[in-house]
Formats: sequence, C-alpha cells, structure tokens
Amino acid sequence: MTAHAHDTATRPTRTPQPGKPPLSARLMRATWRGLPAARHDVGCEPGLPVPAADGTPLITDHYFPRAAGDFPTLLVRSPYGRGVPWSPLYGVLFAEQGFHVLLQSCRGTGGSGGRFDAWRDEAEDGLATVAWLREQPWFDGTLGTAGPSYMGYTQWALALDPPPELKAMVVQMGFHDPHGFYHAGGALHLEDVLISATGAMYQHEGAVPFVKAVLRLQRRLREAAIARPLRGAYVSALGREVPWLDGAMTHPDADAPYWHGTHHGRAADRLTVPTALATGWHDVFLDQTLEQYDRLRRAGCETALLVGPWTHTSALQQGLPEMFAESLAWLRAHLCGDRSGLRPTGARVHVGGENAWRDLDDWPPRPPDAAPWFPSPGGRALTGLAPTDSAPVVSFRYDPAAPTPSLGGRSLGRTAGPRDNSKLEAREDVLTFTGPPLTAPVEILGPVSARLRVSTDTGHADVFTRLCDVDPGGRSVNICDGLAQVRTSGDEPSGVTMPMGSTAHRFPAGHRIRWQISGGAHPRYARNPGTGEARIDAVDHVPVRITVHADSALLLPETGTG
Repeated sequence: MTAHAHDTATRPTRTPQPGKPPLSARLMRATWRGLPAARHDVGCEPGLPVPAADGTPLITDHYFPRAAGDFPTLLVRSPYGRGVPWSPLYGVLFAEQGFHVLLQSCRGTGGSGGRFDAWRDEAEDGLATVAWLREQPWFDGTLGTAGPSYMGYTQWALALDPPPELKAMVVQMGFHDPHGFYHAGGALHLEDVLISATGAMYQHEGAVPFVKAVLRLQRRLREAAIARPLRGAYVSALGREVPWLDGAMTHPDADAPYWHGTHHGRAADRLTVPTALATGWHDVFLDQTLEQYDRLRRAGCETALLVGPWTHTSALQQGLPEMFAESLAWLRAHLCGDRSGLRPTGARVHVGGENAWRDLDDWPPRPPDAAPWFPSPGGRALTGLAPTDSAPVVSFRYDPAAPTPSLGGRSLGRTAGPRDNSKLEAREDVLTFTGPPLTAPVEILGPVSARLRVSTDTGHADVFTRLCDVDPGGRSVNICDGLAQVRTSGDEPSGVTMPMGSTAHRFPAGHRIRWQISGGAHPRYARNPGTGEARIDAVDHVPVRITVHADSALLLPETGTG
C-alpha cells in the first residue's frame, strides 16, 4: 500500500530515446483476453526526470500512441515501480486506446530521488508533475488520473487542490484514509499491514527482490504475528526496519498528531471532477470506496460505482475485463467527449448467490429496512422473533495463546474472499446461530451490521462477527464481517453496534442464514491481550470468557423475497 522509506541520491539521467514499451509489458499484454482491440501502436520514453517543487527528480515513463494528432493524458503515480504489471495495465493498455500515459514513481521509490515519507508528499509532487506537464509540446491541456490502492491515494491527494486541467479520475480499490486501513474497528490489521508493506518496500525494486520478500514473509509471518511484544517484531519478516511503518502501527488513535494531514476524505466533499470508483465485495478498501461514493454524491459530483465479486488483488486479474471497460468508458466520456460507452445508471454491482450483475440508479438502491435476526435462548438457532428479555444465551472462551484463526473475507491474505467456513465453525471458540431453510429467496442490498450485547470476565475483548450463506449440503460461505473492541464492567453486559461491511447477496430458497461470532480472527487482526494493555506492547495475555445476550441482533438490509 505504501513505499519503502529510504534516501535515493539524485543521479544523472540520460536523455530518453523513444522506443517500444518494455518486452515484459508487451508479453503480458499479449496474454490478456476479453479486452478491446488496440487502436494504435504504442511508443515509450522511459526514465524522464520530472522535477518536484524542491527539485527532486521523479522518474517517469511516458507511453504514447504512435499516431498524429492530439490525445489526452493519463497520470498514474505509483510507489510500486513502473514495471510489470503496471506498465502493461496502464502504460500499454491506455496508450493503445489513444492516451498519453505518464507512469511515475513516487519519491524515494523506483529510482526517484528523495526520501519516501508515507502519505506526506503526494499532493505537492502531483501538482509539480502537472506543472511540468504544461510545458510538454504533446500535452493538449486535458488530464485524467487512474490507478489502484496507493495510486488511488495519490489521486485523492491531487484532488485536494485539483488543477484546472484535471477533467476525470478513476480510483480503483483506492483509499483516502491510511489510519482506517491500519486500525479500523480498534484493532491493528496485522496481516494486511505486513503484506502491504512487503509489496510497497520491494515491488519497486524488481521482480527478484519482491519474490524473495514475499517468500520470506510467508515463512516468518506466524513468528512475527505471535511475538510479544509486537512492537518491532515485523523486522524479521520484512527484512529491515521501516520508520513510517513503526509510526503507523503504533498510533491507533485517529486523532494522534501522526495522522494529521493524511486523511483526504474532504477532497470528495467539494470535488467537481467526474470520478469513477471501483472495488470488490472482498476488497480491503470496500468501506472507504463506498464512503467516497457517498461523499461525492452528496457534493453533487458526477460519479459512478462498480463493485465486483473480487478481492483487492483479484480485481485487476479475473476482474480486468470489467474494470478496464468501465475505466476506459469513463475516461473517453470526460477526456474525449465520447459518452457512448457510459452506462446510464450510477452503480453496477455483482449480486452473490445468483452470480449476476445488476445496474442500479444508486447505492444502496434505497434506504433499506434493517431486518433483525436474533439468537434463540438456550440454543444455536437464528430467529426473527424478538427476545422477551436480555438473558445470557451462550458463552465461549477465547484464548489469545491459541487465537481463533482468520479465514477469507476482506483481506490481502492468500485465503481472502469467499471460503468454506465449516472447519472454522467446528472450533469451540466459534459460535454459530443458524436460521431455518428458507422457503423463498431473501435478498440483501446494502450495509450489514450487528447489535451486540456481551459481557466478559476480564473486561477487555474483541468480538468478530460474520454473515454466512449455508447451502443444503452444509457448506458455510462467508459474505461479510466486522470486528470491534468491547469493554465491560463486572457481569453487566455492554452494547456495541458493529459495522460488518456492505454486500449484494441473494440467499436462494433452501439455503440458511448463519451468524458467526468469535473473539478474533488472527493474524488478520492483532490479538486482544485481554488485559487492557495496548496490543503493540502487550507481553501478558489472558483468556477471556465472552457471553452473548439474547437482545443481540444481526441486522440485514433485506429488500424483499421471492
């Protein structure tokens, strides 16, 4: 998600000579199917030194159509290097459709000068790049931006004070709030943090260092994740100390000075630049993308939303045909004046359960009714009948020394996405409440949440809650989930409302709705030590008994049956 913090000395740069795109980019492009035919041959000027405001060279590759005439420009600013997969995904694919493309390495990465300081320099460096662009003889004054993940963040940074040339943005699985990625729900998103840091630190160094780093993380992830204390334990898994990572991991409070100036959500509140958003139901940035969409709509900004059945990484793999088609149509409409490819609706979402796309005027399609489902007293059933009291229903013991493992969901891990939860649900530290077989389909479109009343014997715990679809054969597949910290006093239950993400899903007749509850999902989230001590510094861990009370409820945005 971010890049490696280090100093890169300013180096002499030869005068770039236009030529063909790198062979690796051309070979990867040739393997992709389901994409539109190329309109132009593509040329490339590699290694252009674009000066930042302080003179630091930001190394940039320029891809262009080999054809006469004016073409709009697409700016892609990345901390992940300028090679595969970014060179074919953005340089080649868009240049062959009639765009100049600038693929630029953020400062301190990919040969660019200076020191990378996570999230701090993107606004100024983006504006400096646009100032340089104005001086180029091939620039026709029309600019768009595109890219996923941190490349989405660089777009929101530029949008804080958008230059007049900026006419369109395409933010794909992008974030505007780094704190939310690290600490949403009150728990450190440990596995995602380490995976994203590995990509950011090593991908821009080339394929061999990146592959070695990924393999090292796979070997040492468990060791780093169970270390006590967690502070600094990532070094053996990542291979080096990273100052910005230390800072981000050790500041769980969103109001801490460390995070000041890094949250760019306000850019969407006043933006007039047409902005297309894309994400997946199992993308780590789903919530942030939906927040961006809501803020843009409230601001009256032209926007469109695409949500597929993807994880963060699969969106540009099996989701590439849909992602590229949407992005290309948006850029042609707002940079070239050709609106023929735009869909007429504001949102396009993939509906699970029926495995079909649906076009909607808005997301969610209407203010949904939150239909409550309750745990039945004395059992493991899920019912629509409200309880008559708040008596305890069932309790379980969570032991941080043998934490409940994470499986599937909105994660960067290898098991991300929809998974069979049957083995996980067989554990003694996982509760399940299951409804009866449905006599008619039930469809949910919108945000899912849980209203929990729990008590604990230590006063400190996490609660992880998940919605699953159970088929007639007993296979339980996760749809969405969430985690929250709870603090209780004595035997008195504490109430907490937990967002579980949004979804579009249709439970077929004969399937059952299941509510899964546990005390964590490790290593996706750092363990709650049960003592009240900060997770990053805790050495002592104590087991906790968590009791779920009858007036808890799973809240589903049901839109009807049949």
